Amino acid sequence: MYPSKTTEKKLLDTLEICRQTYNDLLGISIETYQHTGKGLSNFGMNNCINYMGGVDKTDVHSQVLQNVSDRLGKAFQNFFRRIKEKKVKAGFPRFKKDIRSFTYPQSGYKLDNHKLRLSKIGEINLRIGRKQNRINGNIKTLTIKKMPSGKWFSMFSCEMKKRGETHNFPQNSIGIDVGLEKFATLSNGAAIENPRFLVKSERRLKLLSRRFSKKKKGSKEMHDSRVKLARMHERISNQRHDFIHKTTKMIADNFGLISVENLNIKGMVKHPYLAKHINDASWGNFVQILGYKAESAGGQVVKVNPRGTSQTCSQCGNNVPKTLAMRWHMCPACGLHIGRDLNSAKEMLNRATAGTAERYADGDGSPPLREIFEGSLSKKSEAPQLVGE
Repeated sequence: MYPSKTTEKKLLDTLEICRQTYNDLLGISIETYQHTGKGLSNFGMNNCINYMGGVDKTDVHSQVLQNVSDRLGKAFQNFFRRIKEKKVKAGFPRFKKDIRSFTYPQSGYKLDNHKLRLSKIGEINLRIGRKQNRINGNIKTLTIKKMPSGKWFSMFSCEMKKRGETHNFPQNSIGIDVGLEKFATLSNGAAIENPRFLVKSERRLKLLSRRFSKKKKGSKEMHDSRVKLARMHERISNQRHDFIHKTTKMIADNFGLISVENLNIKGMVKHPYLAKHINDASWGNFVQILGYKAESAGGQVVKVNPRGTSQTCSQCGNNVPKTLAMRWHMCPACGLHIGRDLNSAKEMLNRATAGTAERYADGDGSPPLREIFEGSLSKKSEAPQLVGE
């Protein structure tokens, strides 16, 4: 979104009113529990909004404030759920210093071509961008968000018709082994290079961070330096998401059965040396996005237990112990000599397809991945680098 200075001030005022309302409701909920032993329901919090002082509610649409109470209600629900699950850190809802988004749940907005009219705020120019980002279906909610870089975005939640099945499941099947040396190795022999966006931009990030730390607190120079640093982080994030979306779309559109590792990423990022590289690879986002893209294309993503996939021979099932430094799989029983990651990808496909493992272990019936990538990307797009086939 490209709001004018007057409109941007109204947007910022709305965010501040939402923050004050959230904190006031949280304070009322705590006091109510202390006096009665019971918390407030969503209906009770909505009633409190009407009688709260200190907030000029005439400048904010009523449903925006109701959404604030709904957010607080969900925060309490998640808190009690974590207590029930006996989590170490239940995470009681906290008072907020900053709120970066507000939501129109049902009404209060109107979209007209490249202009968005918001109740109590005004008209804002939009740039919708790519064709696939254009809105299709029935709009359900609208969320306005301010990024740390100072940019404004409008996010529409739409109800759309489900696409019909396009795959003849499971004839086109593939196993995917994610890693750090290669972003992903596929069971048909293709490998996707790890782009390492954070590592490539690390020198610039360190420079901007040093400059930001030297600025006088509260000064205009500090604000400008913080925006530059935030834009650099946003650029890295955009690069990563662009790469993942392109990669997952091409895989989901060409394979009916996709086998991936069910990794414990939260445990893996505790590693003192590899945590940065694991976060940079963003395996969790890759699997999540691949899941919904495969479902919309009529395919299926199967998560398999990764335990022993690199130690088990994908051809004969023999156990071949190897250390992390050994990058080649050599089976003494059947004589299979292939890369460690490729063997792991094939074994994951074996586990996912079960009885059809032999037939589909090599991705039979699926087109070579290099042809898929070259045919699916425009000349302006950057294709992930593939090694082998």
